[in-house]
Amino acid sequence: MNLAHVKKRRDGTWAEPHPLKLHLEETAERAAKFAAEFGNGDWGRLVGLLHDLGKYHPDWQSYLRKKAGYYDEDAHIENYRSRPNHSSAGAIHLFEKFKNSPAAKLTAYVIAGHHSGLPDWTPQLYNRIFDNDCNLIKNDLDKIKPIDEAQEFLDCENPSAPPAVAKENPPDLEQFHLWVRMLFSSLVDADFIDTESYMDEKERGRYLPLDTLKQRFDNFIETKPGDNQLNLKRKEILDICRKKAELEPGFFSLTVPTGGGKTLSSMAFALEHAIKHKKKRIIVAIPYTSIIEQTAKVYKYGADTDEEIAKRLAEGNYLFGEDQVVEHHSNLDPETETANNRTACENWDAPIIVTTNVQLFESIFGNRTSVCRKLHNICNSVIILDEAQMLPTGYFRPILSVLEGLVKYFGVTVLLMSATQPALIGSLGSAPTIINGLENVREIIENPDKLALDFKRVEYHFPENYINPSSWEALAKQIGAHEQALCIVNTRNDCRALHKLMPEGTIHLSRFMCGEEISEIISEIKVRLKNGEPVRVISTQLVEAGVDIDFPVVYRAMTGLDSIVQASGRCNRENKLPEGGNVLIFVPPKNSPPGFLRKCEDACKAILRKHNEYEITPGLLSEYFTILYANLNSFDDAQFYDMMVRDAGNFEFSFRALAEKFEMIDSKRQISIIVRYTSSKSGKSSLPFIGELKYAGGTKGLIRKLQRYIVNVPVYIFNEIKKAGYVEDINGLWVQADENLYRPGIGLLANESDWIEGDFVI
Repeated sequence: MNLAHVKKRRDGTWAEPHPLKLHLEETAERAAKFAAEFGNGDWGRLVGLLHDLGKYHPDWQSYLRKKAGYYDEDAHIENYRSRPNHSSAGAIHLFEKFKNSPAAKLTAYVIAGHHSGLPDWTPQLYNRIFDNDCNLIKNDLDKIKPIDEAQEFLDCENPSAPPAVAKENPPDLEQFHLWVRMLFSSLVDADFIDTESYMDEKERGRYLPLDTLKQRFDNFIETKPGDNQLNLKRKEILDICRKKAELEPGFFSLTVPTGGGKTLSSMAFALEHAIKHKKKRIIVAIPYTSIIEQTAKVYKYGADTDEEIAKRLAEGNYLFGEDQVVEHHSNLDPETETANNRTACENWDAPIIVTTNVQLFESIFGNRTSVCRKLHNICNSVIILDEAQMLPTGYFRPILSVLEGLVKYFGVTVLLMSATQPALIGSLGSAPTIINGLENVREIIENPDKLALDFKRVEYHFPENYINPSSWEALAKQIGAHEQALCIVNTRNDCRALHKLMPEGTIHLSRFMCGEEISEIISEIKVRLKNGEPVRVISTQLVEAGVDIDFPVVYRAMTGLDSIVQASGRCNRENKLPEGGNVLIFVPPKNSPPGFLRKCEDACKAILRKHNEYEITPGLLSEYFTILYANLNSFDDAQFYDMMVRDAGNFEFSFRALAEKFEMIDSKRQISIIVRYTSSKSGKSSLPFIGELKYAGGTKGLIRKLQRYIVNVPVYIFNEIKKAGYVEDINGLWVQADENLYRPGIGLLANESDWIEGDFVI
């Protein structure tokens, strides 16, 4: 018997082996089912049947038995020399079968990369298929051909349908890479599932269908209070979303002021639209982990504070339920994560996924099997891009291109949601940096400018000029005069500098703090605000967009106009102040650092100089974004065009090279430090995990637990910390070595001023 896998039972006896023939057939059926979602089930079947063709090689069969210690009557261990590369044979066979046609190239990426990841055409894939004389490398394939059982796979039918992106004439060459990724995902997930069904007998979560979840949603909405003007306006927006959900799939935008109930209204649209147009799931992508935890709680329970959640659970009046919303992000607490959630994160086979922009787009542009596995489940979905203005401009070219491809060829509807909708329609930028934006984006709210005025809850107070800065001392005095106030600054250094001058008890919030402490502090802020207690907060932008907090006054350092409007969403959010809230913009003592932040600030100043009397509306913001984009140097930092589009006519792609460049969080400029943090409230601590790391090494599960205790710092700061001996390498991860390097309430003491004035002297 030719084997695909073998395993021992827990009692040490051998289970029945997994026949190779059965594995190929069942993987092919699964891959065909997945690829049928984009009209190419026959291509999925083809790559499924041939992906492990190389395992028929006698040397591979010998290798499997020797490696596992499994010896049966078919073992020929004496013939075993080395482990053959089993993933190349099927690809080489298709070059021979298709006579070097484009179909051979396209399937070669998928089959040859199904373990190691999508390769670059040159040199990686080409050198596995052809020798130095440009001849097919057929030695291993020639040893497989005489095997009778292999013949039915060698003779399998050719696909009859063209690739989804080639159904029009001419074919859409810019989207061929996306089609390859979808076919690759279909195969990889099918292979994983078939293998785990034999090896692990893993049970995947059973989720409710979307129509049942919609009924839960409708029941929950009926219990929402509608007894004030704000709630009535929110309900009106939600009803409009439901009505517009009947429109044909494609691009939509939802431009609603902060406090307008976008979280629930967008879900109302997505549920109605998905059921109406037979979509399979809803994917909510969010820019910040500080927002994602809050959003996931709202979808699970209909509330985002522990007190309110406990109350709703006790009453049975919650939204979708804890077991129906899959969270996939780095800040998720592994201690409370369910087994179903972990399993669903592997391939997104649940109806509601809440994830990050980083997870979504780095998966789409990734090449590793583990990240690409989920891609086929994006087909026929509704994607909600929350806080769409946070999409990184340096990656506009690939992101907007792939969104167009998903909508046009893979049945996806995209909803761009924000109070500060970016100007992504038509041409973006100025010569020589011009790219095509999105087309046919339908706004759900017919008059967003009027809605913005209807929701007006604050007055903006801009400085008389934009040259003379305020001092930190003067700002601290102004902010300290308020019982409840939030101040948002542009950098972590500014946050630290201003906080030092504030009255005792003022809360500091920045990314110098680990995720566990940030989550706790945001919860504390919400409780203190709800109870009417004094609370002053000095924060970086991490609370600016989407975090559901409500201060009577907000101070904001001069920055981009969109950020100022987002900051205003933390002021008088529930419209409880009769005279409205106040947002005070100030010029900080230090200029914004050069680069994107400075350009946002300059674009804002240009708008303010142009409009002496104005209301900040979506129309004004669109003008702001147009000015900003015209001054940017690049929309394609990852060189997407060079790697995926330029040579697409020859089907030569650089999947691995692009994956290395497409980093929405630049790991090359930042280093992660695991900090020693113990919560004085919950008792949660990184110390046991650090001890486990020291003695057991960095397992996948342990690294996930440590994610909530990581602080990322720029390389130049890390080098100083390392040189001073304040961190240590523990099994390949950098860990806080000196107990004073991290201070609860302040975070990592990562500035030179902290070391000199605080506990450290360099």
